Amino acid sequence: MNRNDNFSDLFERVRRGDADAAVVIVRRYESAIRIAVRTRLSDPALRRQLDSMDVCQSVLASFFVRAATGAYDLHEPRQLVALLVKMAQNKLAMHARSQYRQRRDIRRSRESFREPEMAVSSAPEPIRHVAGKELLNRALDLMSTETRGIAERRMVGESWSEIASDIGGTPDARRKQYERAVAYIADVLDIPAVEG
Repeated sequence: MNRNDNFSDLFERVRRGDADAAVVIVRRYESAIRIAVRTRLSDPALRRQLDSMDVCQSVLASFFVRAATGAYDLHEPRQLVALLVKMAQNKLAMHARSQYRQRRDIRRSRESFREPEMAVSSAPEPIRHVAGKELLNRALDLMSTETRGIAERRMVGESWSEIASDIGGTPDARRKQYERAVAYIADVLDIPAVEG
């Protein structure tokens, strides 16, 4: 069995909500996310509000919700690494835009002449966070009837072609519609530590 076969099996287990598979994913790929965050987190003001663990937890939470609801079709480890790194970059950019849009001057949040405190995450370790199914259940509860039906079909491995032939539309249109719905729900359920 080659490396991609092992990855395919692992990813399929993640899609089924297997907590042990989620732990393996976290252990293997958490460092890639944290390195991506550290290299991009160059603004000192943002560094005082976020640390790489905060963003990492948020990325993993979003990933596991989307993976469990069938939003991704990944076949090899480098696809997963690229996805997780891109998600981390997007979350940092979103947080930076939010800070600047609200015209926050982070320097005002500390008393004058005091050293800034380093951001410390109070959130649980990613392994404990992703192992539970509570987040997935909350995501499913937020879905419309149609979106939840698609999620359930994707969770048992149905292809976009099968789904589109049943409910109409093209496979690509159904996939994009579903991805937008799941992205919105994943953002709604995001870990508060990244919100600032």
